[in-house]
Amino acid sequence: MQLLLPPSETKRSGGGSAFQAELLVEHAVLGATRTRVREALEELSRDADAAARALKLGVKSRHELAHNLELGTSGVMPAIERYTGVLYDALFAVTLDVAARQWMQDHVAVQSALFGLLSADDPIPAYRLSAGTRLPALGASLKQVWRSAHTGVDWAARGWILDLRSQDYVELAPLPDGAGDALLVAQRGPGGQVRALNHFNKAAKGDLVRRLALAQPDIADRADFVAWAADAGLEVHADGPTLTLVTELGAPRSGAVAAR
Repeated sequence: MQLLLPPSETKRSGGGSAFQAELLVEHAVLGATRTRVREALEELSRDADAAARALKLGVKSRHELAHNLELGTSGVMPAIERYTGVLYDALFAVTLDVAARQWMQDHVAVQSALFGLLSADDPIPAYRLSAGTRLPALGASLKQVWRSAHTGVDWAARGWILDLRSQDYVELAPLPDGAGDALLVAQRGPGGQVRALNHFNKAAKGDLVRRLALAQPDIADRADFVAWAADAGLEVHADGPTLTLVTELGAPRSGAVAAR
């Protein structure tokens, strides 16, 4: 199986050695587009005012523009550690053991607006770019550019895909029909009714990825996933075209998905 995650707006700063684009997964397929998007982002970021507007940066986050002008020199760290925010805080990758990290390297991918499809341990620099940002030098939307580039990805080779991406990032690289299933997160209320979660769905997804990395199950399709979830004490419904993970009363806390 493959878990496909969204990135996050926020990133950790710092890192080790310099960025090397050729080390990223799918370099042969996505390398040219990565260079094209990077150059367009760098050009935009040289005009601080225009970049702040395009990237929707407030006064407190405007310093993040510097990341976009230091992509080759600011240092790299694994993508799964670079991203922060609710989902990645719940995943808490730095605390996982070697076996769990290796499982994530083999089974977890991230959809980046700057780099396209990444593996969990791909070494990337800090940057600021969202799926909906317009880069004038690109001559087309990120959606158009990345959709075209990802048609060359061999999705079938990745096995069954559990898609945890938000819609903006789904649109950068839609999965072929039959490649996998999207996962929604919902909460059961006091009267038993189920409603979709917004902010807290990210914590539930992060916790789910962590559980899978620790358990390292052999999952080949949606039926296997639903069976594993039931054994793990999670409520997952597969009644329609998408899977739904249902949490119990109260939003997930500290990244923990409530068991049934």
